[in-house]
Amino acid sequence: MNLNRFCYLLLILAASGSAFMPNPFVMWFLLVNVLTMAVYGGDKLAAVKSWRRVPEATLLTFGIVGGWPGAIIGQRLFRHKTHKQPFRTGFAVSVIVNLVAVSAAVYWICFR
Repeated sequence: MNLNRFCYLLLILAASGSAFMPNPFVMWFLLVNVLTMAVYGGDKLAAVKSWRRVPEATLLTFGIVGGWPGAIIGQRLFRHKTHKQPFRTGFAVSVIVNLVAVSAAVYWICFR
């Protein structure tokens, strides 16, 4: 199994595991952020060792599904993906997409 598929498998396991918790949204938020931070760390290690890398699309997907706070921490902690402008622009878009989706879901649940 390659690294990209392993990342998505972990994301699916986090979603499945959080669904059975008393507060699934809180657990999802915690799990996806810890996982995202770990993926950024793993990608930094792969970059240093010249191993196969995690695709940028996967890193952005983790941000879109709620892991952008963990991505910001991972970027700062591991000094990874902080200077590459196309990625930074895509990351900003992924944060905005996540915030719009979460806002729409809260509005739909609370005010409908």
